[in-house]
Amino acid sequence: MTVAAVRTPRAATLRKQEAILIEAEHQFARFGFEGVSLDSIAAALDLSRQNLLYHWPSKEDLYRAVLDSVMGEWMANMSAIADADEPEAAIRAYVADKLRFSRERPSGNAVFTREIMAGAPRYQDVLKAQVMPLLHADVARFEGWAAAGLIRRLDFTHLMFLIWSSTQSYADLGAQFSLYMGKAALDEDDFERARELITGLIWRSLEVAE
Repeated sequence: MTVAAVRTPRAATLRKQEAILIEAEHQFARFGFEGVSLDSIAAALDLSRQNLLYHWPSKEDLYRAVLDSVMGEWMANMSAIADADEPEAAIRAYVADKLRFSRERPSGNAVFTREIMAGAPRYQDVLKAQVMPLLHADVARFEGWAAAGLIRRLDFTHLMFLIWSSTQSYADLGAQFSLYMGKAALDEDDFERARELITGLIWRSLEVAE
C-alpha cells in the first residue's frame, strides 16, 4: 500500500495564514465572535471569501485557531512556577512573563478575555484539558515550598487567580489606565513599575517571618 506524502505548506501559504490570523485576532478583539464575519476579515485583507475558506472552513475554526495561538504563547511561559526550585525567582519570572504578554499582545488577550467572560462556550474543552493541569501543577509546587518551610501557606489556587487578574488587567484595562495617567498609552516604565509592585506584594504575602 502506498502512503501519501505529507506536503509541507509553502512559505507564501504560511504568510497568508499568518496574515489572516492577525486580522482575525484584531477583529475578534474589537467586535467579539458575533460581531465578526468571514467577509469582513477577507475584505480587510483583499481576499475572496473562498480564498479564506480554503484555509479555515468556518468562522468558528478560525476563531479557535486565534485562541489556540494566544493560548500556545501564554502556556509557553506557564511553567515558570511548576518547573522552578526557588519560589521568589519563580514568581518574579512568572509575573514578568505575564505582563510582557499583556503588553506585546493586547488584542490576543482581549479575544481570550471576551471568551472567558462569556463562559468559554467555544473553548471550554481546551481550558479544561490544558490549563487546569498546569494550574494544579503550580498549586502543587507552592504546596511543596510551603511544606519545606520556604513560603507561608495560603490558598494557592486563589493566589494564582490574583496573579492572573492583576497582570491581565494591563491588557484588558490598559487604555483606561493610560487615560487616568494622562498619557496616550502605557509605556515600558509603567509595565516595569507594575512588575515590581505586583511581585513585591505577592512575595511579601508569602515570605516566612523570621
